[in-house]
Amino acid sequence: MNQTFKTLLIALPLTLSLTGCVVVVGNDDDSSTEWKQVQELNKTNITALEVGASLTDIKTKMGTPNINEAFSKNNQQYQVLFYRTRHKHSDGETTKDECTALIFEDGLLTSWGEKAYQKL
Repeated sequence: MNQTFKTLLIALPLTLSLTGCVVVVGNDDDSSTEWKQVQELNKTNITALEVGASLTDIKTKMGTPNINEAFSKNNQQYQVLFYRTRHKHSDGETTKDECTALIFEDGLLTSWGEKAYQKL
């Protein structure tokens, strides 16, 4: 009886400790859905843009850009904000070819899109 009791004292805690072990395997659909929603929202917001809008107003409406560039050319200050609007690469990184460029000259929106960015 003493040997049975010792075995029970060892086996019972080991058994109970294993009941808390769970392995969860699944895909991360939430993150996939999230970037798709952001992408669609960016497209919708861009369709409502108006030339002459201020950089501050656009950032308030659109949020933080995926990529941000600033430079001077011919005594003009340019800032280009890139917002993701399409998916091309499943690499976890957002690149310019997956974004729409919004071009600001001296703090005002002058143009947007790939052709406008290429003209800079």
